[in-house]
Amino acid sequence: MRKYILNTSIISSVIGAFSVIQTTRKGPRDWRLVLMWVSWGITVALAIGSVMEQDEDARELEES
Repeated sequence: MRKYILNTSIISSVIGAFSVIQTTRKGPRDWRLVLMWVSWGITVALAIGSVMEQDEDARELEES
């Protein structure tokens, strides 16, 4: 769990969520808001995927 919390890509996606939430609360509700949420979701998915891949690579190096 620590590998996810301390990873910089996860931290940056959480900070990015703050911006999206503020825009949702104060900004206009149009198609751009939907795109912001979709792009944030993709960012989180890529961040989690990169952490998983790094962990898998580290485990392969330990085994050999």
